[in-house]
Amino acid sequence: MNYQEEALRRHHDWHGKFEITARAPLANKDDLSTAYTPGVAEPCRRIHANRELVFEYTRRWNLVAVVTDGSAVLGLGNIGPDAAYPVMEGKAILFKSFGDVDGFPICLATQDVDKIVETVCMIAPTFGGINLEDISAPRCFAVEERLVAALDIPVFHDDQHGTAVVTLAAMFNALRLTGAALGALRIVINGSGAAGIAIAKLLHLLGARQIVLVDSKGIVQRDRTDLNAMKRAMLASTNPNHLHGDLATALRGAHVFIGVSVANLVSPEMVRSMAANPMIFAMANPDPEILPEVARAAGARIVGTGRSDFPNQINNVLGFPGIFRGALDVRARRITDAMKVAAARALAACVPDNALREEFILPSPLDRTVAPAVAAAVAAAARKEGVARA
Repeated sequence: MNYQEEALRRHHDWHGKFEITARAPLANKDDLSTAYTPGVAEPCRRIHANRELVFEYTRRWNLVAVVTDGSAVLGLGNIGPDAAYPVMEGKAILFKSFGDVDGFPICLATQDVDKIVETVCMIAPTFGGINLEDISAPRCFAVEERLVAALDIPVFHDDQHGTAVVTLAAMFNALRLTGAALGALRIVINGSGAAGIAIAKLLHLLGARQIVLVDSKGIVQRDRTDLNAMKRAMLASTNPNHLHGDLATALRGAHVFIGVSVANLVSPEMVRSMAANPMIFAMANPDPEILPEVARAAGARIVGTGRSDFPNQINNVLGFPGIFRGALDVRARRITDAMKVAAARALAACVPDNALREEFILPSPLDRTVAPAVAAAVAAAARKEGVARA
């Protein structure tokens, strides 16, 4: 199937991938008077007296804003809020289909950090959570940090943390197969934007100590004068051996390649230069840094990509519906690192020992058991962390 042509046809026929439907019946006068005036005044009075009751009397408890400025959409780049709308609709239906979360697209006509933060803060009383999407680095770090500080509902930049959670789950199961220890691995992450930095942080939190970040200009190292503040801060936990050079240099002797960058960056020669039986997570979309068959022919033992038409799809859809479902169920104030790790462990556990193999280290995104399992783990972690209110 030509997915581009089919998507264009279906998007035209669908005329939008979601719609608003009523939960309250309006079959007679009593229904109308209960759902609207005069009856609606009573829940308004109760909420005015105790604002926490808004989560009991309205749909806010289950409603998540999917917020973008259109500055970093898929592999398309800065295409703006209008062109980003189909992706945000897609996120909304994934939220609903897999997590029974009501997602609503919010496409902002600004790329100014202050205005984004101000706007989201002003609309926050409508929502139980904020999912930030496709906002370019390094602005995305500032937007999320400021919103987490300002709001008392979960704020989650999926390009960062959703990608990191699913990558960590893939790593957990790769380690189950190989018997290797995370702390013993040399890990190269190509792409030092939102996803790459979040992955590095989560891996370091779990004990990885030999992580090398690479961007379009080479290895992220201390002698470079062109690093932004976030990349420079990452030097405290990456590149401990002070490597200099390009991606090929970083990959020599490495055990793991994680790609969140652009297509066709990794050659068979680079794979052959890595440690024996390396793991390749080539997650660039729509085309990976190296094709799975090419990587395996060059000696890779485990290969994952971001695509559904190859084995081992490492895709955020395995993470964010369950993460938000769990956070909303306990009315978490925020999503902590412990909640992310719990989500990754639960996701990895969705592949039982008797099914685990090199071509199956993650469940299918269509596996309906995934989101409930992730949600339960996230909710339990939120309670343990003390951020749950219900």
